Amino acid sequence: MDNLFKRKLPLYFETEESWLVLGDSFKILSQMKSESVDMIFADPPYFLSNDGITCKGGKMVSVNKGDWDRLSTDGNSGLDKHKFNRKWIKLCKRVMKQDGTIWISGTLHNIYSIGMALEQEGFKIINNITWQKTNPPPNLACRCFTHSTETILWAKKNDKKSRHFFDYEKMKEMNHGKQMKDVWTGALTKPSEKKEGKHPTQKPEYLLERIIIASTKEDAIILDPFCGSGTTGVEAKRLGRKFIGIDICEEYLELTKRRLEKVVNER
Repeated sequence: MDNLFKRKLPLYFETEESWLVLGDSFKILSQMKSESVDMIFADPPYFLSNDGITCKGGKMVSVNKGDWDRLSTDGNSGLDKHKFNRKWIKLCKRVMKQDGTIWISGTLHNIYSIGMALEQEGFKIINNITWQKTNPPPNLACRCFTHSTETILWAKKNDKKSRHFFDYEKMKEMNHGKQMKDVWTGALTKPSEKKEGKHPTQKPEYLLERIIIASTKEDAIILDPFCGSGTTGVEAKRLGRKFIGIDICEEYLELTKRRLEKVVNER
């Protein structure tokens, strides 16, 4: 842990080779040492908490997720959102190793800003993964097509010296002997993965399992700057990687803590 941060930080929770930090991601990332992590997975705020409604479990519910999903704006929300994305992506680039990679998940609400921010901050996009959900919630307004996909951008530093790791053979093996394509199809997060508590944007474990296996080796250090429900940490732990999770919401770090403890007890 000491070789990851410029100074000793108070930890919210730790297990063997897993550390959770409570606080503002911008501030915590600024305290991390340069080129200290191998891979980053980020599911940043989509800023959709606008007092509208959506469908969940067949019921109409509020889209509001929490203060963390509200954008502080001076009147130009699009520009402010892009400034936010450039800021955290720039900080992530500094802490990512030369041969490291970053994965960022998003929807149409933020992914175009993120793609532009990656290029502006000196990244090269390796793949544009389309995650096709087999059981998306219905469209209540009935004035457009049902939203059933998310995009996951995979990028590396735009530097000729950067040689990112990709376990091509393992991905081919997991895809029944055929090259794996950039469209991944699967269901939303299973109820069994939410037994320790619920998060409004929790990613399924199979998604992070594939990402981690594809782009890291054992003992790699994985960072999630918007830790949320902790799925990244759960899969990192199961697959023999080290994990750093940052979140500004104590409730979600407590959820991550319970999930990590459960993985430790499985061994």
